[in-house]
Amino acid sequence: MAQTPGFTDLRDRIVELAQPSDGQAVVDVGSGTGLLALALAERVASVWAVDSSQAMVECLRMKARRADLANVAVVHASAVSLPLADSVADLVVSNYCFHELRHADKQLALKEAMRVLRPGARLVIGDMMFSLNPADSRDRHLVAGKVRAIAKRGLPGAWRLLKNVARLASGRWEHPANTAWWRAALHQAGFEQVHIETCAHEGGIAVAYAPATKAATSAATRRRETVAPQERTAGDHSQPPHGSEVSEATRGTFPATASRVSATVLCFR
Repeated sequence: MAQTPGFTDLRDRIVELAQPSDGQAVVDVGSGTGLLALALAERVASVWAVDSSQAMVECLRMKARRADLANVAVVHASAVSLPLADSVADLVVSNYCFHELRHADKQLALKEAMRVLRPGARLVIGDMMFSLNPADSRDRHLVAGKVRAIAKRGLPGAWRLLKNVARLASGRWEHPANTAWWRAALHQAGFEQVHIETCAHEGGIAVAYAPATKAATSAATRRRETVAPQERTAGDHSQPPHGSEVSEATRGTFPATASRVSATVLCFR
């Protein structure tokens, strides 16, 4: 699925908007099997790839090792509690992860992205950007189009529609948000210069920036262990030394821990 034209086109547009450059430290939230992380790794100094699925993590570690990308550090961790020090990233990206998070968790994840970004640094998120709001013309058009496409498959399509209705009723469906929600949530998280573009399908891309001057975060609540991706071999399972401190000398380095984050799943499966 990650190699379908729609996904690769969206990935390419995210990379274009991210404007990666030599020397940058990048965080990929919900990295999956590395469609975005691997594309960025050859253009930047280091990539910290974060995902909740252990299978995805192992797959990406293997891909990075095979590609001899020692600057990719992969960790099983959470979008809502990134295991990173404050202000260490020049760029935070994500591709089709956030729709798996409930809206409250999306907001927490955006705050975490703000925390790890350096002042003035960029955030680029590609995701489903629609809702089930019949009053919104784009939402209404997208949902109606998907229902018609699935219904054309006959009995299998009808069965798939019923399964999606059941998932929605039971709260097990994805949690996409439309562009209005994203714009408001990004501003609420403190981001500036928010720009959102939509795709012909249900996807969209949000670009925003951390303020040039960011309020200091409490060191007592944000202290993390650090390890530089370039100091680990691709796919290294070892943990960093305990008790390491965050300082100017460790800017651009990344710590390692384990938690959870979302994997990529398309809507109307």
